[in-house]
Amino acid sequence: MSDKPQSDESDKPSVTLPGTVEKIIKPVLPDEPEKAQIAIEGADDLYREIRIDNKLQNEKGEDVSLKPGAQVQVTVEAEPKATTPKKTA
Repeated sequence: MSDKPQSDESDKPSVTLPGTVEKIIKPVLPDEPEKAQIAIEGADDLYREIRIDNKLQNEKGEDVSLKPGAQVQVTVEAEPKATTPKKTA
């Protein structure tokens, strides 16, 4: 049994947006990780792309990589104390 309290994911405010892997960026130096550039639908034009390390794990715990054109879900999640209520008009 773990000493850490288990956090309930549903208690955290979040938003999930669809995205598409635009391209895979090979590292300049061999010690750097490969990056996946993801275009997030619904984001402002100047802020639409993000780059992340192209290293994920499948359900078996094996390392896998994203492919160009892959459809993904990008979730932004925050602790409740890091948010403020929206005012209604």
